[in-house]
Parts: sequence; structure tokens; C-alpha cells
Amino acid sequence: MFERFTDSARSAVVAAQAEARRLHADRITTAHVLLGVLVTADERLRTSLADVGLTIDGARTDLAAMNRDHPLGPDDAAALEAIGIDLDAVRARVEDAFGEGVLDRPAPKERRGRFSDLFGDHIPFERNAKKTLELALREAIAHRDRSIGSEHIMLGLLRSDDTATRSLIEAHVPRNRLRQILTARLDAAA
Repeated sequence: MFERFTDSARSAVVAAQAEARRLHADRITTAHVLLGVLVTADERLRTSLADVGLTIDGARTDLAAMNRDHPLGPDDAAALEAIGIDLDAVRARVEDAFGEGVLDRPAPKERRGRFSDLFGDHIPFERNAKKTLELALREAIAHRDRSIGSEHIMLGLLRSDDTATRSLIEAHVPRNRLRQILTARLDAAA
């Protein structure tokens, strides 16, 4: 499938991995894919997205706020709450003991051996992120395009089941409106 990706789409996937690494994530999520597209978008796409309020700085800020509010994710917080553990109370006690923001600092990099020193750490794609790239392929086929571009990846993100990424997008623009903008760009390029 990756042989059908344009240079910009490949750059977006590489940037998604860089964003995951920057955020110390153990998997590339759909949110990282969104950030990757926003980082590598060509000037026309970047302008189209910025016109509706979707920018790399805004998305990074929104993602950081989401992660700060729920560092383990909503499912983890609900599971812990079910057994009587309040994450906000735990965070407050840890910050009282060790200083404000201590949980937001990156963990020290662990040495994993000589292969990671030579080739870097591989970060796998989470299931929804893989699905997003498959949906991007389907979008390209539906538009009768021979290659998969950043617009197709964005359309795949809009069809994703990942509620966190959808809320990142919908905080700035309704999905249907963004779909119209991206589809118009693809139609104009055809």
C-alpha cells in the first residue's frame, strides 16, 4: 500500500512517528497521524485547514490538554474509578510530594541494546491508525486517484472510529464541512 503514497503522504507518516516519539508514546495513534499531516501539509492544504481553525499548534495544544486531563485515557480512568481510585486525587498527592508538573516530565530514555542504538526505536501503529491508512486507500479508490495523498489521509481520519482524534478535529471544524473542503481539493486536482 505504501508504494501508492505520494511523497507528502509518506512524509506525513514519518512525521506521525516523530510526533509519537516526541510525545514519548509507545504506539502511533490516529492523533499522531493527524499531527503528521498538519506538520507536512503543503502550503495550499495548510492554508485550507488553517482557514477552518485546524493548525499544528492548535492540535498540539488540544492534544496536550486532553492528555493532561486524562493521562491514562478515559477507559483507564473509568476502570480505576470503579475500584475506588481517583486519578485526579492521585495526581494532586504526587504533585504535593514531588512538585507541580512532575508527572508531565518525560521519563529518562531506557537503553534497549545495540540494535536500537543503530536503527532507532521502531514505534508500531495502533489498530485505529492502521485502519485510518486503509481508509485513506479506500478514499483514493473512491475518488479514482492513482496515489494516496495527505487529503486522502485526512479523509481517512474523518472516517476513523477514534473519538479522541475526531474531537480534536471537531473542536475546530465539523467533520462534514472538512470532508467538503478536502473533496473539493481532490476534485479540483483531478
